[in-house]
Amino acid sequence: MATEASKFIYEEEFIVNSKGLQLFTCRWLPVDTEPRALIFLNHGYGMECSVSMKGAALRLVKAGFAVYGIDNQGHGKSSGMQAYIPSFDDLVTDCSDFFTSICEKKENKRKMRILLGESMGGAIVLLVHLKKPEYWDGAVLVAPFCKIADDIKPPQLVISMLTKLTKIIPTWKIIPGKNFVNIVFRDAKIRDEVR
Repeated sequence: MATEASKFIYEEEFIVNSKGLQLFTCRWLPVDTEPRALIFLNHGYGMECSVSMKGAALRLVKAGFAVYGIDNQGHGKSSGMQAYIPSFDDLVTDCSDFFTSICEKKENKRKMRILLGESMGGAIVLLVHLKKPEYWDGAVLVAPFCKIADDIKPPQLVISMLTKLTKIIPTWKIIPGKNFVNIVFRDAKIRDEVR
């Protein structure tokens, strides 16, 4: 799917990762101008790139940047059980592989490469950057979810028990939670779009 709006093109595509899962990708490209740099988006937990990061992408493409996003496994329009992450390393590899494939295209070889991640996506792009620090020109981390604060962690005994339990029933939702979409997004229109 490709749509053209004022001064940019939006396109969507599915790619297949090394595990055979379909991953949704999207891009916002400036029209009639050479992109100033390449910016790669990664979303937060339970979110996706084409809706939750659309505002940032639109501002960046209108400023002349080529913007690329990927929905992580189990998120957005990508394959996998919703919000289930069997391997965080796989998410890092998927992003690194996809982002690098864009950079290696002939027309992109000399362009600056900037990673932008929000929440869980901030942790992912930090690890992507650390895999090849000389490859990336920079990374922007928006509220990166890199560590759980010690004062809100459950006791170590609970963590140990739940960790063992996940080996037996890895997809069982152990802790019921509030609908975080209602908490995270104040605007009802955006909440509906995310759902």
